[in-house]
Amino acid sequence: MAGEFSPVWRISRSHLVASVVGGLLLDYGARLSDGCNIGAFFSGIASGSLHGWLWIACALLGTWAGLTLWTVFGIADAAPPKV
Repeated sequence: MAGEFSPVWRISRSHLVASVVGGLLLDYGARLSDGCNIGAFFSGIASGSLHGWLWIACALLGTWAGLTLWTVFGIADAAPPKV
């Protein structure tokens, strides 16, 4: 690469904190699910069980909360463009 490749490792404090908090929340969710949570969603919906519908409601709520927290941590520039 002729020595022209030089990655930049500038990580802001807020981005670092958001990454650590997000990782801990993902770990906590994985421990609570005690297995494949996507499979539980698809199996629950297919079998007509209430837990599949509750899973998708909680997943959508969590996604909304996560996207909202981007602005709290000041990393809204990483957010997808608004349509």
